[in-house]
Amino acid sequence: MPPSTVRHAVLADAAGIARVHVQAWKEAYAHLLPAAYLDARSVDAYAERWRTIIADPMTEVLVAEQDGEVVGWASAGPGREPDAPRTRELEGIYVLASTYGTGIGQALLDHAVGTAPAFLWIAEHNPRAETFYRRNGFVRDGTAKREHLGPHTLEAVRMVR
Repeated sequence: MPPSTVRHAVLADAAGIARVHVQAWKEAYAHLLPAAYLDARSVDAYAERWRTIIADPMTEVLVAEQDGEVVGWASAGPGREPDAPRTRELEGIYVLASTYGTGIGQALLDHAVGTAPAFLWIAEHNPRAETFYRRNGFVRDGTAKREHLGPHTLEAVRMVR
């Protein structure tokens, strides 16, 4: 697999980020959410959301590219909760399953939060993600929440370092 490049996202990346976002959810959450729900995710709707997120100066959005195509993304910023345990939150990081094990996820994490104290939320029962974050010094802090995704719920746990 050719090397990837990690850089700050620009508005023109919104569609590529959305494509990865939708596909990565199908790949990562197939065991947690119904296929019909995952299949109903709209790349166009996500692209519109991503244009807003990229334009927000409070959120840093990074993309990983291979051969000019977005294959992963990460977003980070100040904690979105009033009682945030750290001042930096890794808001999201996703890569396509075809890039697992290539170092792209690690490069995105390194650019987004480095080795600084930070926190993040992951879906409960997502061992691949939890192993990745544990390898990078994150541990569960005992805080959990229930995310409502249309008619479905997803249990989430917070990790900090």
